[in-house]
Amino acid sequence: MPLINLPAFAGDLLADFERLKTLRVDTPVIQPAEPFLDMAGEDLRRRIFMTESETGESLCLRPEFTIPVCLRHIETATGTPQRYAYLGEVFRQRRDGSSEFYQAGIEDLGDPDTAGADARAIGDAMLVLAHRLPDARLKVTLGDQSVFEAVVAACGLPAGWQKRLIHAFGDQKQLQKLLGELADPKSPGVFGPEVERLAIMGILEDEERLVAHIAGTMEATGYSTNASRSPRDIARRLKEKLELATTRLDKAALSVMREFLAFDLALADAPAALHQFAGRSGLKIEDALSLFDARVAAIAKVGADPGVIRYRAAFGRPLDYYTSLVFEVEVEGTPAVLAGGGRFDRLLTLLGAREHIPAVGFSLWLDRIERAIALAGSAK
Repeated sequence: MPLINLPAFAGDLLADFERLKTLRVDTPVIQPAEPFLDMAGEDLRRRIFMTESETGESLCLRPEFTIPVCLRHIETATGTPQRYAYLGEVFRQRRDGSSEFYQAGIEDLGDPDTAGADARAIGDAMLVLAHRLPDARLKVTLGDQSVFEAVVAACGLPAGWQKRLIHAFGDQKQLQKLLGELADPKSPGVFGPEVERLAIMGILEDEERLVAHIAGTMEATGYSTNASRSPRDIARRLKEKLELATTRLDKAALSVMREFLAFDLALADAPAALHQFAGRSGLKIEDALSLFDARVAAIAKVGADPGVIRYRAAFGRPLDYYTSLVFEVEVEGTPAVLAGGGRFDRLLTLLGAREHIPAVGFSLWLDRIERAIALAGSAK
């Protein structure tokens, strides 16, 4: 029995989903916890409600729908492309003190037209909100992790640093902290005392000697290699720490990164600005910009108002499975996010799909939409 009431507009919302040619699905409230712990990101991991099965399997109350819908798609061997719609309760701790609320949304799986599917997700999110809030002016913020990843790679950073920066995408404070570490030769970074000691001993650069040293230390201390990583795994991690700690961005590359992250402009102006930036910076990011250009053109074709969409280069969402497009929709002048989504092309493969399945989708926060409707009514 739900502890909260379903908003009155939910029935009309489902009718909208049907008109958008989606298949309504539901998923169990109790979910295996591992996919969320592995793939959803730190922000969600610390807010989910955990439990256990009788056999000791880690379970959780459903904290969101994207992973459960993808798991259901894989388990039922449904062909693609397929568009799913959902509406139901999710459970996670929120900053306002609530822990149970309704979400609805669409997951668009398997469409090979990436730009078109991205545009459809944004357009559909705006459409269903406009039907609930006909007099409100919506505001859409759009980011693109794949463009960010292309810029990071083109700056020539080692793989370890690329991974750290990509993991921090969307967290402006953490990104600036990492750029500070890359810029400041005095920064301690990740250069820990054990790495320093091994560097002084002169064995950190010789992998075989380092592996033998670690194996000997583990044997002498009675530390079982079966309980954790092998000596070679540890050796490679120590060498990666050294590489991370000693890597520095020169001033020109740092300036390029900071110039890129400062982009905040109307979406219609973004393609030209990004191409000009790549040209004067000497960055080879044509593939990422080609997809970005195609998406902007596709958004115009679906009829979404380009005047309410802004591109922010540093904008991301706190879920680790996003790979490219990310977006959020608000009512202009209010801080509450009513809809949010993005592209998650790697997720279904990670969840066990036998073939690559491109995917994009969005979620709607029904309690926030209900409050926005009430606020709009009181303002009349």
